[in-house]
Amino acid sequence: MDYTVFTGARIFDGDRFHDDSALVIGNGRVQAITALNAVPASAKTVKLEGGVLSPGFIDAQVNGGGGRMLNDGPSPDAMYTIAKGHRPFGTTGLLPTLITDVAAASAAAIEAATEAVKSNRGVVGLHLEGPHLAPARKGAHLAQLMRPVEDNDVKVFIRAREAIGVLLVTMAAEQVTERQVQALSEGGVIVSLGHSDCTAEAADARFDAGARGVTHLFNAMSQLGHRTPGLVGAALDHPAVWCGIIADGHHVDPRALRMALRAKRGEGRLFFVTDAMSLVGTDLQSFTLNGRTVYRRAGGYCSKLVLDDGTLAGSDVDMAATIRYGVNILELPLAEALRMATAYPARFLRLADRGHLTPGARADLVHINDAIEARATWLGGEPA
Repeated sequence: MDYTVFTGARIFDGDRFHDDSALVIGNGRVQAITALNAVPASAKTVKLEGGVLSPGFIDAQVNGGGGRMLNDGPSPDAMYTIAKGHRPFGTTGLLPTLITDVAAASAAAIEAATEAVKSNRGVVGLHLEGPHLAPARKGAHLAQLMRPVEDNDVKVFIRAREAIGVLLVTMAAEQVTERQVQALSEGGVIVSLGHSDCTAEAADARFDAGARGVTHLFNAMSQLGHRTPGLVGAALDHPAVWCGIIADGHHVDPRALRMALRAKRGEGRLFFVTDAMSLVGTDLQSFTLNGRTVYRRAGGYCSKLVLDDGTLAGSDVDMAATIRYGVNILELPLAEALRMATAYPARFLRLADRGHLTPGARADLVHINDAIEARATWLGGEPA
């Protein structure tokens, strides 16, 4: 076996840091984290100049990037373009995300993802955010396309999961029954509640039936009240539930995020998602979403994306910037902020060989500098 050894940076293994150590990879997999004097003599050495070598970032919600939106034409090429647009910011694995659209678009996205996950180009599954959402919490989605889950939809999703490997579907509690959630979960589909105006009791019932997560916590959902906890309260209280958060300074006030981080209990954790649109990785100032123009507006921690009426329409943030926000604004230790972009999303998505650097893991890597800027990435041990 040919070995490559990475030295010169602190190594974050998905849980903790290793100092004065080397990362050994071979055949695209992690072989060991070892002392500097114990590396194979014949190994190729990659000398890094300080910073941190981490598992590559994993993003469970990416609508677009590199100038492409998945909804504009779901295809393997569109997915590769989106993944390539996010790679300079440290993301080595992502779920291209289709927002509420017609049935033909969902079918095309499933077909495209089935092909795209076979490559070593950063696509690790598919996220269908709709059409089974609640019009009352539509956000930037088209309410006229929203509808309840039908039993045939359950069959379609389970078959798609079998073909793709990782399928995440966002649904409103109002649009899916507990029986359907249980069937989807037993079929390996990851069900996440979102764009929902449900009660905490309705959310709990679906969590107990197998729903695993909540999509962009706080946004487009029933809020936490002291007598009506809503979906937010149910998500924070239920120990099995994982919650994606958009940490860009626009979607959620940092005080609310800090409180949520302290409040979340159980195995389920909060993890970062970007909810990024096509402008990430480009200098473009607008794009079209379902026939409506979305504008990039400067201000705050990073620019934001809005419709004509001011409605937020996804984000303009990348994963490295999100981690910086976690450290600098949310006051997280760097290790925890990195977990929220690596180990936690990997565990939520059941990506057993990603998000960590223990022996046997894929050598999907990112090197970040002290300013938490991505300097280089590797996919399966190959420079990307």
